[in-house]
Amino acid sequence: MKQIQEQNLTPRQIVVELDKYIIGQSDAKRSVAIALRNRWRRMKADPEIREEIIPNNILMIGPTGVGKTEIARRLAKLAGAPFIKVEASKFTEVGYVGRDVESMIRDLSDLGVNMVKMEMQERVKEKAAAIVEDKILDNLIPPVRKNSPVNSTSPSREVGFNPETATDQELNERTRERFREKLKNGDLEDREIEIEVASKKTPMMQVFGPQGMEEMGVNIQDMLGNLTRGGKKNKRKMPISEAREVLLEQESEKLIDHEAAVQEALERVQNQGIVFIDEIDKVASDSTSHKGGADVSRQGVQRDLLPIVEGSTVNTKHGIVKTEHILFIASGAFHVSKPSDLIPELQGRFPIRVELNSLSEEDFFDILTKPKNALTKQYQAMLESEGVIVNFTTEAIREIAKLAAQVNSEVENIGARRLHTILSSLLEELLFAVPDDIGSGEITIDKNYVHKQLDGLVKNKDLSHYIL
Repeated sequence: MKQIQEQNLTPRQIVVELDKYIIGQSDAKRSVAIALRNRWRRMKADPEIREEIIPNNILMIGPTGVGKTEIARRLAKLAGAPFIKVEASKFTEVGYVGRDVESMIRDLSDLGVNMVKMEMQERVKEKAAAIVEDKILDNLIPPVRKNSPVNSTSPSREVGFNPETATDQELNERTRERFREKLKNGDLEDREIEIEVASKKTPMMQVFGPQGMEEMGVNIQDMLGNLTRGGKKNKRKMPISEAREVLLEQESEKLIDHEAAVQEALERVQNQGIVFIDEIDKVASDSTSHKGGADVSRQGVQRDLLPIVEGSTVNTKHGIVKTEHILFIASGAFHVSKPSDLIPELQGRFPIRVELNSLSEEDFFDILTKPKNALTKQYQAMLESEGVIVNFTTEAIREIAKLAAQVNSEVENIGARRLHTILSSLLEELLFAVPDDIGSGEITIDKNYVHKQLDGLVKNKDLSHYIL
C-alpha cells in the first residue's frame, strides 16, 4: 500500500477515491480529505514550524449506518497509515478493572510495527525466495559435502557429462538442477517434506487492572512468546506448496532489520497514525441528567482521553509514542446526549464538526449499484463461485431500496446496515438451494421476486422488528 506522501493525492482526488465506496456525505468527505492532505503539507513544511502544526481532529455526528466508520477506514487505506478503530464505551476510568485509554496507542503501535515489518518482508521477498528454494532442494536432495577424486583428463571433462566417470558432487548438482526445474514448473507442489516449525503456543494470560498493569500483562505474554520462539522447534511434514509459505515467512523474518522496523513504525505512528473513536456519545453525560454513578464514570473516561488527544507520551513495549500529531476522528449518533455534553476541554480538541445525513431511498439505490464493493456485487461473486450467475434488474434494486427506506422509517433507522438484513432475507432461499438443487445456470432477481420473498415480512410488523 503506497503512502499518501508517495501518492500525493489532492483533497479533490481523495474525495473521488472515497466516492468509489461511500455514497453521499460530501461534507464529511471534504473534511477528512483536507485533514489527510494537511498531514502531507505538514511533512513538507519548514522544519522550524513543522512540530508546531497540530492536526485538526474531527467529530462526525450522525445516525448509525450512514458511513462514519467506512469513511475513516477508507481514509486510512488511502494514507497507508497505521489505523485503529476503538469504541469509547469499552474504556474505563483509571483505577477500575478494564482497558485504560492509553491501550489504544499501544494497540496502534503494535499495528504500526506489524505494518512496517510486512513492508520490509515484501522488499526482501525475492532474496528470501531464493534461500527457500535451496532449503527445499536440500530437503529433497541433500548436498554432497566432499568431492570424490576426479581425473583432470577424464572423458567427463573432455567430451561432456558422463555418469560413469562423474564425481558424486557432479551427479548431485545435476540432480538438484533437474529438481530445481521441476520446482519452478510446479511439478512437486504435492510432494511432502519435513521442515522445522517454531512452536506458536500462546500463553493463556490476560491482565486487566489499573494503569500500567495491562501493559505488564502484554509484556509477560511477549516474553513468554519470545522464549517459545527461541526454544524447541517442532518438525512437521507438509506439502511443498505449504512448506514454501512457512519457510518464506521464516527467512523473510531473518532478513529484515527488526530494530529499524520498530523505529520506522514509531515514527509513522507518531506522524501518520489515525485513531477512530466510535460511540464517543456513550461517554457523554446527558445534560438533562444530574445523577452520579454512570455519568461520573463517563466523565472519568473523557478526562483520561483528554491528554491523549491533546498530546502526551505513552509507554509502549516498542518505545515511547508521542500523540500530539496523531489524527483523532471521533463519531457518535448523539441520540440522547449532545456534543456539548462532552467536557469543554475535550470538545475543544475536536474543532472540525461534521454532520452526516440519514440515507434516502435514492441513496440506498446508489449504495446497491455504484460502489466497487456493493452488496449486490458481493452476492453475485459468491454465487458465481458455484457456477450460478445472478442478475438484478433495475426495478428489483429500486424495490429493495424502497423497502429499506420504509423499514428504517417504521422500525428503527440503522442506515445502510438495513440492506444487509433485507438482502440476506431476500436471497436466503437461493443461497440454501445452491448447489444441491441449483448446480448452475442464470437467475434473474426481478421486482416480482422481491415482492414474493419480502412482502410478508414487511407487512408483519412483529416479524419486521426481529428479521428485518
